[in-house]
Amino acid sequence: MQTDIDPRSLIGRKAFDRKGTKIGTVDEVYLDDATGVPEWAAVRTGLFSRDAFVPLEPSEFVEDSLRIPFDRALIKDAPDFGVGRHLSPEQELQLYRHYGLDSLSGPAGPDSDFGRLAGQDE
Repeated sequence: MQTDIDPRSLIGRKAFDRKGTKIGTVDEVYLDDATGVPEWAAVRTGLFSRDAFVPLEPSEFVEDSLRIPFDRALIKDAPDFGVGRHLSPEQELQLYRHYGLDSLSGPAGPDSDFGRLAGQDE
């Protein structure tokens, strides 16, 4: 994702899959606790649906929307950990595996936790 974008500006933006199909709206952004780098977004997939976690890398912020380079079906089938709390290292690894991404290539190490940036009620 572009590093000059404030992750807070993603909240409320529309999210689209690699084919341009609308997935939903960005509900929350999760930062790595150690680095402060935005790593994951929770996308509300419908009015009565759950939030799906999507990786912000290799996603792009284009024309006021988040473009996620994965198919809608894969995104909707992502592990459901609920929103509103930290992602554990184990949950993070499950998400990396789900998307076929190498968890060691990103800025997060195996002991990273991911905290929420927006949507917090705390």
